[in-house]
Formats: sequence, structure tokens, C-alpha cells
Amino acid sequence: MRERRQREKEERARGKEKAKEGALASRDKLEEECRSEILRRASQETEIDDETLYSVIDQVLSEKAKSCYLPLSDRGPLRRRLFDAFRRLDILQELLDDDSITEIMVNGHRNIYVERGGRVFRLDRSFENRQKLEDVIQQIVARVNRVVNESSPMVDARLPDGSRVNVVLPPVALEGPALTIRKFARTPITMEQMVEWGSIGAEVVEFLKVLVRARYNIFISGGTGSGKTTFLNALSQYIPDYERVITIEDSAELQLISQPDLVRLETRSGSRETTVTIRQLIRCSLRMNPDRIIVGEVRGEEALDMLQAMNTGHDGSLSTGHANSPSDMLMRLATMVLMGAELPLAAINNQIASAIDILVHLGKLRDGSRKILSVMEVGASENGKISLSPLYEFEETGMGASGRIKGRWKRKKAGLTNVCKLALAGLPDSI
Repeated sequence: MRERRQREKEERARGKEKAKEGALASRDKLEEECRSEILRRASQETEIDDETLYSVIDQVLSEKAKSCYLPLSDRGPLRRRLFDAFRRLDILQELLDDDSITEIMVNGHRNIYVERGGRVFRLDRSFENRQKLEDVIQQIVARVNRVVNESSPMVDARLPDGSRVNVVLPPVALEGPALTIRKFARTPITMEQMVEWGSIGAEVVEFLKVLVRARYNIFISGGTGSGKTTFLNALSQYIPDYERVITIEDSAELQLISQPDLVRLETRSGSRETTVTIRQLIRCSLRMNPDRIIVGEVRGEEALDMLQAMNTGHDGSLSTGHANSPSDMLMRLATMVLMGAELPLAAINNQIASAIDILVHLGKLRDGSRKILSVMEVGASENGKISLSPLYEFEETGMGASGRIKGRWKRKKAGLTNVCKLALAGLPDSI
């Protein structure tokens, strides 16, 4: 009896799954038929504006509703998807408009994954075909004057809202075009919001606020997706609005809305004659009378130019880099400098220790949350090693009812050793 009930239960589950698959297939078929008809009618016009396109879509949907069942609740979303397919980024547009989604990952035209709340989910939707996905990719990269094709199959780009885009095409991507979009908030996230979310403690915020105003050079490290760019944006809100700031990025992502005197520079890829690198932009920025230089991220030999800028009077500069820990970040910086110059390791470490005052390390925890894990003071270089003194460290205290990690930021020592910049800024040295 129990086995029969179990079989009946499994059969009902299979029946529901088949019904769901049938409904999805029917919906996709209807949407494809609508697209074909809209394309046929739109192609008869020499020029078609958004209003006319919506009119054509409404006509086609009304006709389809006479021949098949199309609930009113489905017509609105279908109307929007059809418009997105012709005027915007097809099925990606709906995902870009969803503020709960932080990352979009397309593995070939059939597989789309999204990240919500630190968790990755596969969507039950896909591109119509590979050509449609490639058209969307070309539309994205063309907006920022980038090129991607079989001879140059990899590119970094950005969307108008600042979202970061990475594209890899065949033959490098074996399963079809790979598209990854890292979304950013429509409005820059503030430190107050990060405190509310539990990403950083209020005491740590006040400490860093003083350091920024006293023009300490701060470097932000962390793994992929740990929130480095978001934190850099939030930290920059404490830069006085009378200072001249130059930002240098591979793909422009920073949103420094509080700076009236702001110059944003972005690299350019192309032929040897048209390529502009981060190294070139850093050197150029030194002639633009900056008070502060912000390098969005250092990945290679430009680390040397960044350190030299910090060491030649441009205090208060900020930058980020990928690393698993603060000590790993210092070693990576030394390695990156060696890519651009054959210098003794001792000289490189002295440059790093002299240039960077504070190292802030971020991490993405197992519950999907992003937190400031440590704030370190960078000391002198001795015996081939740069000393790091912890100022604040995040300590776990348990798990909340919602499965989120709870913790606190513990002060590890009385205060800064290097208080010279506090004195020069006329600030108390007792922070």
C-alpha cells in the first residue's frame, strides 16, 4: 500500500513537471511567432519609433489572442519582452531591471544563471538562438567603442548604468558565447546603508572617515565579488568636495557623485596606435593637477605607476586589487611591479610600504554576505617583509535566525602608529 502511494505521488509530480514544461514550450512558441510577425511588419517601415513599435506589438498580440488563449495577466509581461527584444537587450533587459539580481551569467544561448542574495539560480528562459545572443553582445560592446570577434574573442565593457560586462566568444568559449554582467546599484550605496546591512561597523566607518579626510593612502583588497568597487564608491563620499579627483579605470564603474571637480578616464583597446593603457592614464593624470588619484583596480605593471604617484605627493589616493588576504595583496603588488620593472625585491617592498598607509580587506562569507574582514596599518619593510598591524578585525559570534552570520568588529590595538598625516590635517591623533 505504501509503495503504491509513493508511485502515485511520483507520477503526479512527473505529470506536473511535464505540464510545466509544456506550458513553457507553448509560451516560447507563442513569443517566437509574435517576434516573427512583428519583424515582418516592422521591416515594411523605413523608420519606426518606439511608439509605432508598441502599436505594432499591440496589434499582433490582439490578433494572437483571438486564435489562442492569452490571459490579460500574461499580455503585459509578453508585451514588454517583445519590445526589449527589438529595442533593448532582449531577455537580459528584464534581468537588468530586477534590482534583486546582482550578477547575470550566460553560458551559451541556452543557459542563463543569475545571482540573488549571494545564491546562484538557473533561469527557465533562454535566447532564441545563438545569433540573437551574439547580436546582443555586439550591441553592448558597440556602445563603448569596443570590438569583439573571432580574432579578438575577449573584451571588457560596461552598460550605461555602470554595470560591468565581460564577453568571451568562440573559439575560446567552447559551448558558445559566454557573457557575464556584474550589476551595480542604480544609486551609489552609502556607508550608512552598509552599516545597516551589517557589512561594516559604525565605529570602523568613523575611523576610516577620518583617515580619508587626513589623506591617508588606502588600498582595498578582496576576492572576486567581495564588494571592492562598491566599498570604494562609499568610501569616496568622505573626500572633501573642493578637491580635484581623477579616476582611472579599465571599464568605468565608479560613481563619485559628490565630487564636482571630477575627471573620469577609461582605457581603450584596439590597434597598437589606438590602445590606451592604465599606465598611460596614470602618467597623464599626474599632469592634470590632481589632489587625489583613484585607480579602480590594479592587475599588472600599472601597480608601479600607482605606487610612484602615491609616493610623489598625491596623498589620499585610493585603489583596489584582487587577493585572498592582506598579506597576499602585498605579495601580489610586488609581483605586479616586477611585471613592469626589474627592481630588487627590497626596493619594491620599500616602495609599497612607503606608498600605502592602510589596507582594507573585504570578503564574501559562506552565507553570501559581504563584509569588511580587516583594517590593517601598513608598516615598514624589514628583512624582505612588510609589517601589517591589525586595527580592526571581524569576529563571528554565531548565526542569526535567517541563517546570516553575526559578528562584531573588534579593535585590535590602541591606535595608529603613523599619526603624521592626522597632525598635518589638524585632526586629533587619538582615533
